[in-house]
Amino acid sequence: MKKFPVIQTERLILSQLEENDIPDVVEYLQDQVFSELTTNIPYPYTEKDAEFWLRISQEAFENQSGYTFAIRDKEHQIIGAIGIHDRGDDKAELGYWLAVPFWNKGYVTEAASAVVEFGFKELGYNKIFATHFFHNPSSGRIMQKIGMEQEAVLKQHLKKDGKYFDIPMYSIFKKK
Repeated sequence: MKKFPVIQTERLILSQLEENDIPDVVEYLQDQVFSELTTNIPYPYTEKDAEFWLRISQEAFENQSGYTFAIRDKEHQIIGAIGIHDRGDDKAELGYWLAVPFWNKGYVTEAASAVVEFGFKELGYNKIFATHFFHNPSSGRIMQKIGMEQEAVLKQHLKKDGKYFDIPMYSIFKKK
């Protein structure tokens, strides 16, 4: 794919991250909850963090190893992000975050459904998986709503801030 795809849903536009998104991303991710609920969002979150994320997201697209979509409302305002990244053997990992003011409105479920469909139909994946911390059950509910099923609990799979965490892994497979 030479041009970054744009996916439209009923309420959202999923499109490429842009430099002008950086101030909003930095503002949204100042809430420490993002560091507590994700594996890779630091706290405090700085402009340099956002610039690095934008750069590695662009590189992943260029080398066809991943797609990080800005989740935008219909006015094109960024409200979060969702990504699908190749993990080899026709499988990919799904990850996402959404700014706190937009929680509990079904936006991530809507975006995740569209990205999973994109992963199967456009990218040809056989399996898409995602993980979450047990202390973030809302993320697990999103995975279930889009048809994922818990496949495993990965014991002490993740080390963060000097602690080891068990994490559930959810998966969905391409319908044959």
